[in-house]
Amino acid sequence: MPQKPTILVIDDEKNTREGLRDAFDDKYNVLLADSAEKGIATLKAHKVDIILTDLRMPGMDGMAFTREVVSWQSPPLIIILTAYGSVQTAMAAMRAGAYDYLTKPVNLDDLEMMIDRGLQVLDERRAADRKGADDAPEGIIGSSPAMKALIEEARQVASSRSTVLITGESGTGKELFAHALHAWSPRARAPFVAVHCAALNENLLESELFGHEKGAYTGADERFIGRFERADRGTLFLDEIGEISLATQVKLLRVLETRNLERVGGSMTIPVDVRLVAATNRDLKAMVHEGTFREDLFYRLNVVNLKIPPLREHPEDIPQLIEHFLTLAAHDNGRNVTGITQEAAAALNSYSWPGNIRELRNCVERMVVMARGSILTVSDIPEDIVDALSGSSQEPQGGSATPKATAEPPSLDIKTNELATMRRALEEAGGNRTKAAEILGISRRTLQRKLLKYPELDKTPEE
Repeated sequence: MPQKPTILVIDDEKNTREGLRDAFDDKYNVLLADSAEKGIATLKAHKVDIILTDLRMPGMDGMAFTREVVSWQSPPLIIILTAYGSVQTAMAAMRAGAYDYLTKPVNLDDLEMMIDRGLQVLDERRAADRKGADDAPEGIIGSSPAMKALIEEARQVASSRSTVLITGESGTGKELFAHALHAWSPRARAPFVAVHCAALNENLLESELFGHEKGAYTGADERFIGRFERADRGTLFLDEIGEISLATQVKLLRVLETRNLERVGGSMTIPVDVRLVAATNRDLKAMVHEGTFREDLFYRLNVVNLKIPPLREHPEDIPQLIEHFLTLAAHDNGRNVTGITQEAAAALNSYSWPGNIRELRNCVERMVVMARGSILTVSDIPEDIVDALSGSSQEPQGGSATPKATAEPPSLDIKTNELATMRRALEEAGGNRTKAAEILGISRRTLQRKLLKYPELDKTPEE
């Protein structure tokens, strides 16, 4: 049974302390302290996840307590419980590092939701802390001069506070580099929060980014902490930034300039310390000229620009990528596929990959899933790529195409190989197309389509 989270309640009023313990001790392990000084002693003796503390207490007050605790390494989250007249002080405590606040008398349902959201944030921070700043992000593969230069540039930029705009075609790996910037930065132990802007309409995106207060709009039944606040002290990644509306652009610009935000439906100014990384496959300069993207926001985002080259501009990385994706796909799908022939690798290397690394990964995974043997061959290459390569010279490069490649007699034309493979299958099946399709590991319908491209083969009986 998982251990219950631990909550520390600090309040000089006995009824408040014991009332909160009675309300939550079935769900949380609740510790009590009647002063900030005793609270600090409790923190040194116990592992605490969330602190609920009053502001006005004899001796050390809640503000001083907050400043003390947030200076510790990996501190608990602090929620301020305060009288309505001390809201300004509570806001100051948040600027000092407190997570959130509630006014007294406390609504227990609201407090429970706030605690649960805080625990989620804490889990994200602890996961980042376990990962550590020196861990290299997975998935950045490439040793070409272009990729080496890009990786070095990303490492150099990562140590700064500057906003970064990552540009490149779809499928080039922009999000991987966003993760890298975070992992290589001083913020690596804080959360990395991603938002895919194109997936949300304007109203939902605004709420996701900035949060909202209870009752802000129909259906807003509780306070929601937005992505900016969740990414505090860490990195916020806005993918497809070119898709956000002009109205949202205005609000985003204000947060970037002031480092403060207001939740939708709220009036409280909330400070945020966030490193922003944005990405797009669109031409933002052209959008500025068209009037669909704000010029001031563009220059605010484009402090540092990382340009990810399309795969066709560094094809020397394709063999390494093939091997990497082959290993991943075989493991994830439980397939005994251990390599690829030199000829098949050379054919993949000669394709232009308009969908870039994402298309290559999907292609290799499909080949692994549909493979008839432990070594991928030309016949495993998807039909659409075979069609795109038809008529072009497929002379392989010297040596093995990948470290896992095995020798196969080279051919100048991928369709020649497909034709030979289909002829052998039909001969082995005695002309029976159903059996030939089974031998090839494809459906009879797919075989029929392929035969239409080769009239010289389409002379076998329908069986």
